Amino acid sequence: MASTPRGVLVTGGGQRLGAAVCEAFARAGWTVWCQYRASREAAEALCARLRGEGFAAQAVEADIGNEAAREALIAQIAADVPLAAIVNNASAFEPDTGLDFEPDAALRQLGVNLIAPLSFARLLARQPVDGTDRSAIHILDQKVFNLNPDYFSYTVSKLALERAVSLQAQSLAPAVRVCGVAPGLLFTSGPQNDANFAKAAQANLLRRPIDPADVARTCVFLAETPSVTGTTLCVDNGQHLVPLARDIMFVVDDLLKASAP
Repeated sequence: MASTPRGVLVTGGGQRLGAAVCEAFARAGWTVWCQYRASREAAEALCARLRGEGFAAQAVEADIGNEAAREALIAQIAADVPLAAIVNNASAFEPDTGLDFEPDAALRQLGVNLIAPLSFARLLARQPVDGTDRSAIHILDQKVFNLNPDYFSYTVSKLALERAVSLQAQSLAPAVRVCGVAPGLLFTSGPQNDANFAKAAQANLLRRPIDPADVARTCVFLAETPSVTGTTLCVDNGQHLVPLARDIMFVVDDLLKASAP
């Protein structure tokens, strides 16, 4: 554990990958701020459990789609502990295509998936210079390296954020390091059922499900390695090297339908 307390903000930290990231940082000795919007019960239960095990974790409600709320959140955390890292995990994920996307829905996804992460990294860079090594870690998706047209607006927003990793690393240096983490399929999503997920989770080079804890540990590694900036790590069992014409969920769904009696 570090001799000086270090704070980390994890957006969308109440459940799924965000919860795994919160836990990994807490166990690595960081003071965790778990941001949530709608998952109050899950976020508070997670942080209460971590505190019960002797770790430092605090759930905090905030609307990360609003700049004033983002500024207030950073100020609140910085007043409590030196803020050394932000993991931009929260995302909006709505099904659409390049032909039928709704502009308002696309803007919502761009706001959460692109503008909020860029803003948080910028706000981190504006913190007073005190010798703290600071990093912003953007959670991406293996889809940015393995394109298919499904979930069009979501994919566009993540593509823009992936391109911004190196650009923002240049722009915010030396105040803040900027890195990306691109996970593969980790949890069921949207209309996906358990049977579909069980097959889809093995559609990668290693033919096995991806452990969310591996993704979380990668975030801790990046936050604790001062020499790394401007790069993205794929944590996906090689899923980005298995090209598919459509999202894996739809490919598997067609296979299951074809094999049904």
